[in-house]
Amino acid sequence: MDENGPCITTEDVWYRYSDEIVALRGISLEIPQGTFLAILGQNGSGKTTLVKHFNGLLRPAEGHVLVDGQDTSQRSIGQLAKSVGYVFQNPDHQIFCATTREELAFGPQNLDLLPEEVEQRTNETLELFGLAEHAEKPPALLGFGLRRKITIAAVYAMRPKILILDEPTTGLDWQSTLDLMLLLQNLHRQGHTILLVTHDMKVAAAFTERTLVLRDGQVLLHDDTRSVFCQSETLRQTQIEPPQIMQLANRLRPLGMPEGVLTVQECFDAYSRLRAPA
Repeated sequence: MDENGPCITTEDVWYRYSDEIVALRGISLEIPQGTFLAILGQNGSGKTTLVKHFNGLLRPAEGHVLVDGQDTSQRSIGQLAKSVGYVFQNPDHQIFCATTREELAFGPQNLDLLPEEVEQRTNETLELFGLAEHAEKPPALLGFGLRRKITIAAVYAMRPKILILDEPTTGLDWQSTLDLMLLLQNLHRQGHTILLVTHDMKVAAAFTERTLVLRDGQVLLHDDTRSVFCQSETLRQTQIEPPQIMQLANRLRPLGMPEGVLTVQECFDAYSRLRAPA
């Protein structure tokens, strides 16, 4: 595998749920290794359908999907799970073990690792995700935010290089969202490629490096996140609005606010410079 090449490539990928429902229409793209990518679009735009091709849950009707340079059509879901971890939108669709410890150990056990390594990975993951105090508790009885964290931890325990998360902040308050995104940011710094399917523009703007926007099963935009959110006219085709702080900053541009402000901190810093004495 080329260490400098893309970790995921799609080549003219089409997918149909039926003759009438075409979910993906000739998608070709490359996702660089080590990126933090937001995937945006309206419901029905093809976001979840696309990412399910990356771990083999779906296979193209036409075209090819390459993970680490290998065609997914030649690899089983189990083989792909060693490279690509998938976290479902609803944690209750993923959790099924009697304790949190068992939940985290399940994936590594199915990788045919030695019992000592399974135990080591489980303990390391419990500590990293701050779940040690819940290790012997039934995860189904824990709060939604903890259940969400457990599903991510269970996938991380398998040590995939690529983590796909489908709407992970849905149902979380802002503090829980921030805690989760800081955790994902830390995993990204460790070298993981993070793919985040989301409707939360504030999260996408604050945490992701690149953004992919889908419309009617096609790629509308794919660029660094700041550049994508600056293309407000194109985004309107998907009924996506830039983050509110960016909209405010744009209204202040006649007063000297720079273009492309993405976060509250950036807006504050830029405004402070404008207000500073000459």
